[in-house]
Amino acid sequence: MPTLSPSPAVVLDRVSFAWPDGTPALAEVTGAFAAARTGLVGRNGSGKSTLLRLIAGQLAPASGHLSVTGEVALLPQTLTLGVERPVADLLGVGETLRALRAIEAGDVDPARFDAVGDDWDVEARAAAALADAGLPPAALDRRVGELSGGEAVLAAVAGIRLRRAEVTLLDEPTNNLDRDARARLAYLVHDWPGALIVVSHDVALLELMDETAELYGSALSTFGGPYSSWREAMAREQDAARQAERTAAQVVRREKRDRIAAESTLATRAAMGRKAEHDKRVPGIIAGNRKGAAQVSAGKLRGMVADRESAAREAWDAAGRRVRGDARLHIDLPDPGVPAGRRIATIGDGERSWIVQGPERVALVGVNGAGKTTLLERLVASAADSGAGAGAHNVANPGRISPEQADSGRDGADQRRCARAEAHTDRVGYLPQRIDGLDEAASVFDTVRTAAPGMPPAELRNRLARFLIRGATVDRPVASLSGGERFRVALARLLLADPPPQLLILDEPTNNLDLDTVDELVDAIAAYRGAVLVVSHDDVFLQRLEPDLVLELSGGGALAERGLSRTAPPRPR
Repeated sequence: MPTLSPSPAVVLDRVSFAWPDGTPALAEVTGAFAAARTGLVGRNGSGKSTLLRLIAGQLAPASGHLSVTGEVALLPQTLTLGVERPVADLLGVGETLRALRAIEAGDVDPARFDAVGDDWDVEARAAAALADAGLPPAALDRRVGELSGGEAVLAAVAGIRLRRAEVTLLDEPTNNLDRDARARLAYLVHDWPGALIVVSHDVALLELMDETAELYGSALSTFGGPYSSWREAMAREQDAARQAERTAAQVVRREKRDRIAAESTLATRAAMGRKAEHDKRVPGIIAGNRKGAAQVSAGKLRGMVADRESAAREAWDAAGRRVRGDARLHIDLPDPGVPAGRRIATIGDGERSWIVQGPERVALVGVNGAGKTTLLERLVASAADSGAGAGAHNVANPGRISPEQADSGRDGADQRRCARAEAHTDRVGYLPQRIDGLDEAASVFDTVRTAAPGMPPAELRNRLARFLIRGATVDRPVASLSGGERFRVALARLLLADPPPQLLILDEPTNNLDLDTVDELVDAIAAYRGAVLVVSHDDVFLQRLEPDLVLELSGGGALAERGLSRTAPPRPR
């Protein structure tokens, strides 16, 4: 595949790293990142976040060499913030700004002037950075705790951009960002100064990159182009690799046939020689000379055909190594018995309502904080109140008020605009944002079997294998699973329930999933023959689901139909 690395900002030479318990994370990774915008992709567990932490200097390689040109700034997946700190500190200008304001107030301490240095326009630049992040200049003096999660992420990214580090690392920056916040982030990334390396499953964000790098089996390869171009090139490469493997296999079979034929010819010649010697048709000395010559000739022929077959097998092995053996999740689900006219759920806001019926796909969108998750929990609670079937998964709701309590405290006007949802079936499957409702001590097998107690053990294991849960993993405790494995277990528990759910509810299912697993999820939903309700900020993911209805929930509790954007995110103003 073509590469584009005119001026490497990060160079890795046989870099290896293992965790303190000896678990290997990266093994002899060699590669480079250019002074450009690069999207770093790879399956969950391939070591992408670990690689970013190594580049940032938070971890040290066990072996190998890593060099970075200039300062490095890292935005981790989980942003840990002091809620009482001012936003100016989040932007990295707090100390300078406080010194500047002290000087403006009449403080002549030389230390204040040293703190400001040549950065006398820091407040104007910080205000401009906040504006790019969609925040007013006054936010500079607000506490971090007053920002929403999305605003905090955008402010942190704006602060990194403001510092103009030579190398910037963003680890899953769009997780939990709503559509407007993603558009803001896209705007910030559009003309990023210096080298930018982004780990993300957000295809729209990856399309803004100049390069795509993949971490696969501890091998780092770089392609000169955005994610879609890389995928197309990878598909062509794999098609060629599979064809080369088929051709090499044909050569091996031909060389094997030639070897067998040669052995047959040599055996016939040897038999004829022995018969001639036995019949005394030639003198003994001549027969001996012929036998010796035949043995030499046979040895050369055997060596020649053996070498050709060995070379063919080596070529076959080499071709096979180019073909990726990634297992794909494959699900053959039972029909949940949802006829086209069957009423599954009602969603409304007091002024208008929508009926979900039959195997419809419904997407629920809206800004963070609008109440989408609460609406889903109301829907699940209504199914539980009607008597949950074996396929239902009730969301844990500690410390939250019930839907009835929430409604009882509203006045009449609020109640008219309060989004409501009611299930008309007790067979509801719910996959919440956080996969933390599983019994950590239970085995994978027992966890899934609770949802399908009547399924024979052998059949259950076969079904789990289709979710890529195989071998010893089936008997491991849930606590020992990786994030991707936990997701598959939760999905298997949901989709293998007996009886199967008639309504499947997914809340931000693509968060923290690698792109291959997102593909698997899309395939699984496509195979499901019941109704589906999905909450997501990922328009590309929703487009692939081809929803029959898209509802947008406003912060005021109103619902309205809308379409999905099929273009690049708009530039914020």
